[in-house]
Amino acid sequence: MAEPRSQKAARSSHDRHAPLWAIGLAALGATGLATNWIDLGWFWSGYVLDMTGPAWNYILFRGRFTAWADNAWTRFFTPGRTLGIFVVVCGGIEGAQYLELYEATFDPWDLVAYISILGPLFVIDVATGGAGRVDPGDQGSTPHHP
Repeated sequence: MAEPRSQKAARSSHDRHAPLWAIGLAALGATGLATNWIDLGWFWSGYVLDMTGPAWNYILFRGRFTAWADNAWTRFFTPGRTLGIFVVVCGGIEGAQYLELYEATFDPWDLVAYISILGPLFVIDVATGGAGRVDPGDQGSTPHHP
């Protein structure tokens, strides 16, 4: 069966941008890890890992750093779904801190830090063809006939 033109265009865009996403993945990972070894003040030690961690995982979960793959994982983790899951998880972490479910300091600015890079990554992801995958379960009211 021939690949639909829109799918082929999405694959081409994905593969063309993959090296840039890989560089971003490496830069975010290195920056996040550097917060453990380099002390550049309160913002660096308090928020940079909160900014880079979710963003690094977004790229990883979306698979944007590697060649196109059409499988259950990549069809499930659409841009919107991935962003939503990460925002809920990050909010849950802060909620657990607020409720003192574990020993950590609640800081509402952590929520801003979490989404400060996630939001722009989501926009870039969609703008560079990340929404080009079609999830058969997300076709709206169009009936699916085998």
